[in-house]
Amino acid sequence: MKIVVIGGTGLIGSKLVAKLGEHGHEAVAASPNTGVNTLTGEGLADVLAGASVVIDVSNSPSFEPAAVLEFFETSTRNLLAAEAAAGVGHHVALSVVGTERLPGNGYFRAKIAQEKLIEGSSIPYSLVHATQFFEFTRSIADAGTDGGTVRMAPVLFQPIAGDEVAQAVGRIATGSPLNGRVDVAGPEQFRMDVFFRDALAAWHDPREVVTDPHARYFGSELENGSLVPAGEAILGEIRYADWPGRIPAGE
Repeated sequence: MKIVVIGGTGLIGSKLVAKLGEHGHEAVAASPNTGVNTLTGEGLADVLAGASVVIDVSNSPSFEPAAVLEFFETSTRNLLAAEAAAGVGHHVALSVVGTERLPGNGYFRAKIAQEKLIEGSSIPYSLVHATQFFEFTRSIADAGTDGGTVRMAPVLFQPIAGDEVAQAVGRIATGSPLNGRVDVAGPEQFRMDVFFRDALAAWHDPREVVTDPHARYFGSELENGSLVPAGEAILGEIRYADWPGRIPAGE
């Protein structure tokens, strides 16, 4: 089948396009780089012609609260309208575990708004909520950095390899629409501060990881279960200790 991947040139999107192609599907990467712009609608009608499924793994270029809300609301409205006109039968969107538990977080509020638009449309859908990707470990540490220290809360953390997120999204996209959501997470839970202390040690990073119950995660204080699935979830198999990208080449 023809599957259009919005954000198909990004981290998860490029993995999705490759995996779907390996399984015999016509997977089309759609992004501003390929002439498709969901904010303006440019190229949407052409790329969606004949598509059975659309997978949206796009992301906002800005994480400023007003800008990210504008991105997800505008792009999702444009995308859903174009899908309805093209007769697309399944809309799949990648979101984040815990969106509803951190309403004070501007990015999570924007993802909630995106999901409400999808749930309210006429197009059958599936929402995939994933935990943090292994690939974002360094950027999460950088976001928590204060001088020579990294402040992390002692809460549960269950990251997953990007390859396994793409695999789960691809399987759901080629199945029947859930008209609901599913959580996807890594195989192991850690205490967040301990995980990052070990990660920085493996990088030979001189920053000290400080345990701080009030440490903010991209602007939000965390409860113990804020970032992990509350119930059943699809679990990956790749452990962080075995992930090839755990220690970048040359370190």
